[in-house]
Amino acid sequence: MTSILNPAVPAGAYDQFLTDALPRARAQREWTPADGPLPALYLSHGAPPLFDDGPWIRQLFDWAQSLPKPRSILIISAHWESAPLSLSASAAHTPLVYDFGGFHPRYYTLRYDTPDAGSLAKRVAGAMPAGEPLHQHPSRGLDHGAWVPLMAMYPLADVPVLQLSMPTQNPARLLQLGARLRPLREEGVLVIGSGFMTHGLPFVTREMFTRGAVPAWSSDFDAWAADALARGDLDELAAYQTRTPGMPYAHPTADHYIPLFITLGAADQPDRPVLTAIDGYMMGFSKRSFQTVG
Repeated sequence: MTSILNPAVPAGAYDQFLTDALPRARAQREWTPADGPLPALYLSHGAPPLFDDGPWIRQLFDWAQSLPKPRSILIISAHWESAPLSLSASAAHTPLVYDFGGFHPRYYTLRYDTPDAGSLAKRVAGAMPAGEPLHQHPSRGLDHGAWVPLMAMYPLADVPVLQLSMPTQNPARLLQLGARLRPLREEGVLVIGSGFMTHGLPFVTREMFTRGAVPAWSSDFDAWAADALARGDLDELAAYQTRTPGMPYAHPTADHYIPLFITLGAADQPDRPVLTAIDGYMMGFSKRSFQTVG
């Protein structure tokens, strides 16, 4: 039996998607200052199985199409926790990081050759306060928390992209980091926090794996997060470890949840309700993704 985890043609859904998506992508209107600041995004990024989930690919693409094309993208992924603060390589065509295992060989041949992002690297460095060390890696490419969703959102690979590391798991400090990035939005930079709204990999059951069953720990956490985000309750969101139904199963580690604090910090008003762009589940995990409003 075929599924997104056992496709007849690996990444075949992505190949089909490109037929219709590429003409639309070429026609996408570019951001101008008259558009005002771009929103900041938090997205659930998936992994190689995203390329075999046609509806999810199109959800991400349609979301990107609802916005003007950014001048550049700064993305913070769950898969790069590093202090001091670090930037990925800014050169054009920097090789990707294939930080996953056990998949068909085709997924390790996928490319996302984005343009030079040197100007963005200088701008990000300039946004950091004096005394904040920022390391520029000469060769580290984008990891799958960055390139996998961006291949769906911007399939032409014509937008400069940089990845910024997460230097801490402290929500307050991540909100502060997001606030430092806030001015970039006024310059046409799309700031993205990339994680997964629930990510209990150690607790995946056969029913989740084969039938997409949604466990209570995932749906309960998702409902709690949706409510807190709808109220702009930063204190509640920050207390996820002790006040959240579904813990610790929904997030046995914090890495896929906490990028949302950088997203919220980058908003003009971090405590404003957000706009949900994608919801639903993949393999029992919540795909909830949102953009800031103001």
